[in-house]
Amino acid sequence: MSPKLFLALTVLLIVAGLVFVNQRDARAGEVTPAPGYKALDPIRHGNLTVFPVVAAKSYPTSEFLTLDEGLRSGEVIVSEAGSVQGLMRRHTTPAIRHDGAEVNRLVLVNNSKRPLLLLAGEIVSGGKQDRVIGKDRIVPAESDPIDLSVFCVEPGRWVATSERFGASEAMYGANAGGAVHGDAAAPMAMMAQPSVRSKAMADKDQKAVWDAVTAQKEQVTVEVTASAPTLQTSMSQTTSYAKVNENAEVRKRVDAIAKPIEQNYQSLMHQLRDRNAVGVVVAVNGRIIWADVFASTDLLTKYWPKLVRSYASEAVVTRAKGVEVTLDQAQTFLADMDGRKETIESEPGIYRHTEVTGDGFKAFSLTSLLPKMGFDVHIAKMSE
Repeated sequence: MSPKLFLALTVLLIVAGLVFVNQRDARAGEVTPAPGYKALDPIRHGNLTVFPVVAAKSYPTSEFLTLDEGLRSGEVIVSEAGSVQGLMRRHTTPAIRHDGAEVNRLVLVNNSKRPLLLLAGEIVSGGKQDRVIGKDRIVPAESDPIDLSVFCVEPGRWVATSERFGASEAMYGANAGGAVHGDAAAPMAMMAQPSVRSKAMADKDQKAVWDAVTAQKEQVTVEVTASAPTLQTSMSQTTSYAKVNENAEVRKRVDAIAKPIEQNYQSLMHQLRDRNAVGVVVAVNGRIIWADVFASTDLLTKYWPKLVRSYASEAVVTRAKGVEVTLDQAQTFLADMDGRKETIESEPGIYRHTEVTGDGFKAFSLTSLLPKMGFDVHIAKMSE
């Protein structure tokens, strides 16, 4: 063998060795694969069906602070972009400054000593317009102000009702946290129904969100005013998604569907605690539309009251009753996560957000990269 050939082979082997080491190191840093999920027999009420989901493994999630907990305690502050001055804690990096409020941007500060979990679809009310969070993310403990990507769900207002944002009245006194926090009147940030939530998460388009909000308002107005014509005027006078859902008659319709399922599943969660009840597959009118899966039963329990109301809101505006979805169909929907396109966004050491586009669906996973974690905190999947 010539010296030149020998040298070339040596270089190739060294490069190959380096590639191998890098791949091995990448594997060592990867998160734990998602546990196996299994759908159970459904809970049905009217045209809404939910299939409880259990997991092969549960993960410790008590460290996470939810948006509801943060807003209630005052440890989480959400403001218009123009109000960021004065909220800085440290000044090791240049201060974030904006000349004024922006439709698709809010500023959030987490003053808690716990990391904050935000879910796409959560609605904060106040400021110049109500907004819906567009993407799952984790905000580190004691954070400086961060830009929060949001979409407006109140196209008819650009006048401040309050300096900061809070929970919607639609989530007061409707079992909003009563089963979880022991306070039936505890406020919670409303969760948008799947048809609105999907536009923020998948389309990422403000007009698409507004169109979905307008369609929901028109549909629910038709449903409610059919039995209560006097509400026609008040319903037509607001463009706010939250205000429409705060209407007493609308809440009554949603409660009629949500409460039986909420209570049945809460009871089931106690029975299934040893089996790690962590989520649901959701069907409306015989069609599977959504799945929400969490890392633990405790985390699901915190979100369950507003999640079930979001599913019920979708059922209220969908009239015709279709065929019943089978358990096999729910399991197939849950298991099929392979897609033809994958998009990953990451904040090193904090979280990774993965979007998978498959045949007839989109799936989103939020993976914690915080120390001693490395697992999927929340997975959402929608039919297209």
